[in-house]
Amino acid sequence: MPATISDGSADAGKYRQAQRGLTRLLLRDAGRLRRLIIPSRLQVTIPEWMAAMNQVIAHYGETSASLAAEFYDAQRAAAGVTEAFQVPLPDSPPAEQVDNSLRWATKDLWPRDPEDPKTTDAQRQPIESRLEEAGKKADAVAQKLVTDQGRDTVQRAVAKDRQATAWARSAALGACAFCKLLSSRGAVFKQDTVEFRAHDGCHCMALPVFKGQRFELSPHAREWDRIYREYAAPYPGDQLRRFRRAIAEHG
Repeated sequence: MPATISDGSADAGKYRQAQRGLTRLLLRDAGRLRRLIIPSRLQVTIPEWMAAMNQVIAHYGETSASLAAEFYDAQRAAAGVTEAFQVPLPDSPPAEQVDNSLRWATKDLWPRDPEDPKTTDAQRQPIESRLEEAGKKADAVAQKLVTDQGRDTVQRAVAKDRQATAWARSAALGACAFCKLLSSRGAVFKQDTVEFRAHDGCHCMALPVFKGQRFELSPHAREWDRIYREYAAPYPGDQLRRFRRAIAEHG
């Protein structure tokens, strides 16, 4: 009988917690860097802050990838796979990608004419409010960039490992409707057929599945699948909205 694995397994939960623990350390260090931003000297201090954030994101991204590689190796061993394989680690995200994300996070910090009709309500807020909001956005994009390194590691390994058959998405109970919907699909993501779709602040993980294993949805993912099939599946083009509403009412 094939071994059964699940998105709700203890190993999956421990791995997700390890990545979340890494996020806490990342956000601690990112928070300390905010003192580099001086509102009266944005032209100078924003680039300095971005350079420091690049280093922090690169460091934690490497750690996220290493955690994923260790998890992949452990799952492979638990599946009884003996064929040698080295998990390929992804490169750090390009500096241009990181910089563009951080520029987006801080775009409302720059002074604007409050009388200009193009100036948004967010840009009219006091600088203290804008700094707080920029920090929240920067934390979210940094978390995604770092956690993506771990997700990419598992995806790349599944694509190259002859003993891997697919990967499944593992979402926590508190995940958003988008993540719950994708998690309820199970181990249908194979090799290069699809990339991991994540949003800022997403804590979902990719779980590898190997030959001889049978993937089984956790009880909560089965319930998400039931809700989707009953309330959303019959409505192409409107499925996510209906699923989101159904989760709020019945989840």
